Amino acid sequence: MNGLAASPIRNLTSFVGFVAAIVVLATFAYMRAGWSFEDAIYMVLLTVYTVGYQEVRPIDTPYLHLVTMATIVLGCTGMILVTGALVQVFTSFQINQLLGRNRVKTDIDKLRDHAIICGFGRIGVMLAKDLKAGGADFVVLERGDKRFAEVTELGYLCLQGDATDEEALIAAGVKRAKVLATVLPDDAANVFITLSARSLNQRLHIIARGEVPSTESKLIQAGADQVVLPTHIGAERIAEMILYPETARFIRGSDRMRDFEKVLRDLGMELEMVVAGEHNVAAGLTIEDLERRGKGAFFVVQIDRQGGDTITRPPASTRIGAGDGLLVVGRTGGALSAAMAAPKPRPGRTF
Repeated sequence: MNGLAASPIRNLTSFVGFVAAIVVLATFAYMRAGWSFEDAIYMVLLTVYTVGYQEVRPIDTPYLHLVTMATIVLGCTGMILVTGALVQVFTSFQINQLLGRNRVKTDIDKLRDHAIICGFGRIGVMLAKDLKAGGADFVVLERGDKRFAEVTELGYLCLQGDATDEEALIAAGVKRAKVLATVLPDDAANVFITLSARSLNQRLHIIARGEVPSTESKLIQAGADQVVLPTHIGAERIAEMILYPETARFIRGSDRMRDFEKVLRDLGMELEMVVAGEHNVAAGLTIEDLERRGKGAFFVVQIDRQGGDTITRPPASTRIGAGDGLLVVGRTGGALSAAMAAPKPRPGRTF
């Protein structure tokens, strides 16, 4: 915690402890005079909070007079100190928050030819990390409270706001920015952000993320200069590795495979080897038909024929046979299985 807020909180803690000690000591003092605990604590709280209904028992001895006067003086003073400390704590936090917002606004206003990252999900985190390592100036625009707090903790320049709102884009310096990357997992939001950003800055280079291949043309029409389809990227990288001479070492559990699986997880994807069952929809379909059925959720990068042959980068017209093994890359969460409506004909992972 910063120095401005640390002292008020320390004061508040000390004053609350002081009042608590007065309450405990005064309660025992009344009980020492023969009062019950219930009467004693009731009398002390009435006195400390200056309510003053009436004494629950007569205060008719010098001892009780002394205890009551001490409770009034020390208890009321303690409550005044606690109230003042509370006001100080609330005020200091508000000042800190205001100063923080002003400092961020000032830092953003100084930026020129910077990058704007819309969204701090998996890809946004990777992008911000790489830009930071490369020494590039950038601003993260994030709507969610939790992710905004994560960005702040990482020390990145960040604004909390909805990137689909033009005012938020303007606050992030879109009119002075060089590049904008909209990497939200929502295609509709990415299209809308692209439209807004393009209307605000015609010279801006816009890179947009697309989940479904059919969104690519929409993003281009909206003004995106480049469209990134994470699933396509993952499929291409896997296919390239499969074509290397050391393909035999490309197996689950190897260091190389773990590295690639980590990359895929960061992109929100996973690699699966599945078997086309004999009695369901996959057997007999072409690769094109199967991928169309999945609506862009996955791509087939290799077919292992039941007879032992292997087809890497199978053409779209390749027909799938019963018992063929398919190496696919798709979205995390069993996207391939979710795309297939037919039940599994036998135990194990099949279509």
